[in-house]
Amino acid sequence: MATDEFRSPLLPPQRPRRVIRAAAAWAAALSVAATLALLLVAGLGPLPSACCGTSRSRHRPRSSPPDPVELTLLAAARDKGAVCLDGSPPGYHLQTGSGAGSRSWLIHLEGGGWCDTVRSCSSRRMTYFGSSKFMQRHINFTGILSKDPALNPDFYSWNRVFVRYCDGASFAGDSQHVDQDGNATLFFRGRRIWEAVLDELMQKGLAHSEQALLTGCSAGGLATLLHCNDFRARFPPEVPVKCLPDAGFFLNVEDISGQRSMRSVYSGVVHLQNVTEVLPKGCLLAKKDPTECFFPGEVIKSIRTPTFILNSAYDSWQVQNVVAPDRSSPDEPWRRCRADIRSCNSSQIQVLNGFRKAMVDDLKAVGDNNNCSWFIDSCFSHCQSWFDNSPWNTPVAPRLGNKTLVEAAGDWYFGRSQRQVVREIGCEYPCNPTCNSHQLPA
Repeated sequence: MATDEFRSPLLPPQRPRRVIRAAAAWAAALSVAATLALLLVAGLGPLPSACCGTSRSRHRPRSSPPDPVELTLLAAARDKGAVCLDGSPPGYHLQTGSGAGSRSWLIHLEGGGWCDTVRSCSSRRMTYFGSSKFMQRHINFTGILSKDPALNPDFYSWNRVFVRYCDGASFAGDSQHVDQDGNATLFFRGRRIWEAVLDELMQKGLAHSEQALLTGCSAGGLATLLHCNDFRARFPPEVPVKCLPDAGFFLNVEDISGQRSMRSVYSGVVHLQNVTEVLPKGCLLAKKDPTECFFPGEVIKSIRTPTFILNSAYDSWQVQNVVAPDRSSPDEPWRRCRADIRSCNSSQIQVLNGFRKAMVDDLKAVGDNNNCSWFIDSCFSHCQSWFDNSPWNTPVAPRLGNKTLVEAAGDWYFGRSQRQVVREIGCEYPCNPTCNSHQLPA
């Protein structure tokens, strides 16, 4: 099948940074609306939902420009077979902590879709999602990775790591295959990359961490769930270790044509890249199809580590690629709806409410597993914790239980909430005014 439609719309960090600089140059001459339009025209892609609020809440906190963080390549990882699709070394960006955060670590796994066929993986190896040869050498840390206490009050002083994604299987595969031309090898070594990066970071101080948090966005959010228990096992029991997957809760549901498009993609990934080793053992022992075990709804049943699932019940990427993908031959009304939820008619909203119900049902299937918390808003967005324009960076953000995302996540991690388990689910669209009044088309 053609996998391009399932590639994550998330762009590499350099693109948002370049667009933001261009927008800043015009800021004096353009209105806020025109500036946002410029960002879209320039190729920033889907922006997380903005929201309404008081005039005070519409202004971002004063902050200084982030320092570019250099790429570190793991050349020695080649000896372990830990390489990108094209055989180049994997990499990460590390910004060291300071003060009280010098012995605290936050590891963020990059997202960027998957490749499920030899053809799609052969194409992917010629991009920054398949080769470190094409990765930008410096990126800005924003959102949950920001060093600015005004924007990231709980984690700004921690050691923060952005792990680059170059395997196409959520850091899970361990196989190889001849490419589509028969002239080179495709290396499916995501699991080895995970191991190699963690081993090096342990040597750089992660092993002596006083507290740690594993996060990831989109395909990196799925990777966060898959590796959460393994991450916890690397530390002494007394060290607080938790996980925060962002926009990684992908659903195994029918699209508008009655097909399970996402399951087809995951089936290709699971079997081509051999991800069995990271799948939940309980799911496999129950004789379930390994593809089913790759979906978050099954993964969370085995979570033994405190986890905060962040997702939109109307995830814009999933609306566009799971509910109404190109292969489902959507008509013009559905094309308008999947691009901008405000353009959806009542029958389409009913379909999207069914998607929301499927997500809620999957989450509630964990029952009394107190390790699973969640913050499920009703915004038309995808990835809310680390892009420079994400709700993490601004008080103009969705609220659930009278808390913003930053407040809810921080209170959960540090135990500032009265409840150990946080389970906030937003009402059906468009009832939450904090995430749809200023919504931009995806």
